[in-house]
Amino acid sequence: MAWVFLIIFAGKFVINDTLLNYGLDEDVFGSLWILKWPLIGNILGGLIALVLGPFQFWEGFRNRYIKAHRYMGMVYITGILIGTISSINLALTTAIDVHWTLTLALIGLAVAWISTTGMAFRFILLRRIQLHKEWMVRSYVVTFAFVLFRWLNESPYFVETASFIERGSTLIWISWVVPLFITEIILQWNKK
Repeated sequence: MAWVFLIIFAGKFVINDTLLNYGLDEDVFGSLWILKWPLIGNILGGLIALVLGPFQFWEGFRNRYIKAHRYMGMVYITGILIGTISSINLALTTAIDVHWTLTLALIGLAVAWISTTGMAFRFILLRRIQLHKEWMVRSYVVTFAFVLFRWLNESPYFVETASFIERGSTLIWISWVVPLFITEIILQWNKK
């Protein structure tokens, strides 16, 4: 049931809040037109990971189509690699113009994103399936941070209480650190 909620929640984000709605138009990008490729890379990399994640966790699909699972896993990793490189580029250009704390928060998220995914990849190469699964869960939690951040940032409570400069960095940290902490407790609690 939790997966259904996450898919619907992420689906709303994909439908309402991504470039798929806007197209590649200089008028839409405005001052960000100069950074359109890192922006597109970040969004598309995140979307690829966001969309492929549920299929990677779906046990019936994974067991029945192991080759597709492996191929989709490589596409997932590629999406995160593109998204990470693009997000660091954006953090060091656009975010720094807003505030250095936003840059730090975005780079922290990018490092967590590529690190959790890299650990999942490392453990599958070592044939440590259980550790691979655990790191994939962590990777997807960090992937989902973009959706959670967008939702928190548009929440009337936060919009009314602080400007973006005041709330942006904090919400980025909250959107991945808190869910990852809760995930870690659950993963460790369920170990024998």
